[in-house]
Amino acid sequence: MRTEKINFYSEGDKLSGVLYLPDSDQGKPFPGIVQGPGFLGLKDAKHYIMMFEKLCAADYACLCFDYRGWGDSEGNDRGWVIPKWQAEDIRNAITYMQTRAEIDPNRIATYGSGGTGGGNAVYVAAIDSRVKCCVSYLGVSNGRDWLHSMRREYEWIDYLKSIDEDRKKRVLTGSGAIVSAREGIMVQTPERQTTTIKKDVEGKIPDAMPLACAEAILEYSPEDVVHKISPRGALFIAVENDAVTPEEQSVKLYEKAGEPKKLVLYKQTTHYGIYNDYFDDVAANVVDWYNRHLKYHKVEITEKK
Repeated sequence: MRTEKINFYSEGDKLSGVLYLPDSDQGKPFPGIVQGPGFLGLKDAKHYIMMFEKLCAADYACLCFDYRGWGDSEGNDRGWVIPKWQAEDIRNAITYMQTRAEIDPNRIATYGSGGTGGGNAVYVAAIDSRVKCCVSYLGVSNGRDWLHSMRREYEWIDYLKSIDEDRKKRVLTGSGAIVSAREGIMVQTPERQTTTIKKDVEGKIPDAMPLACAEAILEYSPEDVVHKISPRGALFIAVENDAVTPEEQSVKLYEKAGEPKKLVLYKQTTHYGIYNDYFDDVAANVVDWYNRHLKYHKVEITEKK
């Protein structure tokens, strides 16, 4: 696998990414996979690179980048998680891929891992016809339900009140509350507190972000548009009894998607444990999906009998 540090612009901000290319030029121009990181994710995470190695070995080119305001990318609003902005960044990453001679501009797919990362892969595929298929790995279908699932009911009611009060404060003063990303936006599980899966980038991830990000996530609902992906393919990967991103999120996406679609549910593991317990099988499913659905036909035939 060859790597190249790249930059492209998204709504005026210079974003930083890494382009992963197969070792051999055989098969050029390569089909391209675009990934925006998951919630609190950065492009350099080793568990992302593990998947890129598998994809490059199967002759796919991959681009992973830091969203605006994250990691090595520019952006005045540092550490904000606004799914709408992230979707724009992914679409601009797709455009960048289409400018590269090594990439087939007609064979580009999205891939997303973890929370909003998985949801973004779906959302962008639904609204951008350049995406020929997508893979959502432990993704969010509905941001409101996702944040709600982390809180007891009385906590949820108080949380919604705090978001409403913060909206009023922003209108009157021009700024709002800053909260812990791991407690004031999502609520980290005991597993998240002990896992080392993200230790390579942990020190680069901001702990605080505006409470306004919660409002943006409440309005985030990939399940409302997932049906628009069809007749392009969508693969959903979930973990049974996932305490971080409940499998119901992936099930909803699968149920509301048109065909072709596939849901793979892994059991007797956890949100973070899957990277050790089932990684090779996950990668095999991802590669197989792209092999079957990341295609472009110059002649498209539609027929009903």
